[in-house]
Amino acid sequence: MPTRKNSSNLHILYHKDGSLWARGPMIDGVMDGYWEWFRKDGTQLRSGTFAGGEPVGEWTTYDKTGAVYKVTTKKSKQTSAK
Repeated sequence: MPTRKNSSNLHILYHKDGSLWARGPMIDGVMDGYWEWFRKDGTQLRSGTFAGGEPVGEWTTYDKTGAVYKVTTKKSKQTSAK
């Protein structure tokens, strides 16, 4: 899977056909911050935030028209282990 990195730690991933698949920041090879995923037709599929490689907070899934389909809340494993 082709990737591209620039100086701001933004990583961009592409589908095999060259269309945008995902983008977001990585720190030391780990997803960290807001990420977005896209379908091959360019519509947004999902978005959410990572903290140290772990999905946290609100995650949104979009339907094929780009409208919000559902929103889920991810709890930190550290928080839920307490």
